[in-house]
Amino acid sequence: MMLDCAIIGGGPAGLTAGLYATRGGLDNVTMFEKGMPGGQITQSSEIENYPGATGHNLSGMDLMIPWPEQCQRFGLKHEMSEVTRVSQNSDKTFTISKSDGSSIMAKSVIVGTGSTPKRAGFEGEDKYFGRGVSTCATCDGFFYKGKEVVVIGGGDTALEEALYLSKICSKVTLVHRRDTFRSAPSTIDRVKNTDNIELVLNAVPKEVTGDPMGVTGLDVILSDGTIRHIDAPGVFTFVGNDVNNQVLLQEDGSFLCDMTPSGQVKVDINMRTSVAGLYATGDMREDAPKQVVCAAGDGAVAALQAITYVDELSHH
Repeated sequence: MMLDCAIIGGGPAGLTAGLYATRGGLDNVTMFEKGMPGGQITQSSEIENYPGATGHNLSGMDLMIPWPEQCQRFGLKHEMSEVTRVSQNSDKTFTISKSDGSSIMAKSVIVGTGSTPKRAGFEGEDKYFGRGVSTCATCDGFFYKGKEVVVIGGGDTALEEALYLSKICSKVTLVHRRDTFRSAPSTIDRVKNTDNIELVLNAVPKEVTGDPMGVTGLDVILSDGTIRHIDAPGVFTFVGNDVNNQVLLQEDGSFLCDMTPSGQVKVDINMRTSVAGLYATGDMREDAPKQVVCAAGDGAVAALQAITYVDELSHH
């Protein structure tokens, strides 16, 4: 059995790729997702910025529930198995290896395995995740309009998101474990010159405090060992993302296609990787905006490319 297209990952990118690939005329299309389709966004308690989804108190889960059914209407198959590796054969087809030891061949592959936000590692972080602890300012910042929030981190993302939040929130307290930032000098200057951003440096987050309603604040350990409590209903952590790129890792330790130093997949504007017939979408690709609407767009673009690619193969 040879698939026209194998889709690895069942988030917004993978599901949209499945919808476009099947509706666009590819016959054997299977999406491999070991868990429930929907992706990271299903963890979000409220969605306000997905176009057309205007329901009040719409959760990430609510948003994603109709997607698999819509995709399967056009013939997308969903296989609940874990893909361990995508490799290329001498005839340019691909082998999809699965954790149960079996494998299947495909003419084209769309990978959308996403990324995992790193945890900052303080007490209560997991308990309150999605109830006041967030890793996405563009997703959740608006819920804290006119309120105080804490941002944890010292890289580009942390500083850029602190600036973004400073326009929405009454005050942003930026907690960083060092006294220097790993960010562009211009960004650092803007943060230091923003009136409603307070810097708490050489400080380590200890514990997020809360009640049944959600987060109430954060305890941080200062450089002299004392503990300071910061009152805030929202805590945003930006301590990096781990790209879920394991499926592209080959037996010899190299990657199947070209990657950035941080482990994201290099793609062109059409989601094409350095290997013909292999596409990368969503959070795992270079410069991903990490928004559902963008991941869905990536999936559509990749599927349209895959249709053309498979079509040309069959005419050779």
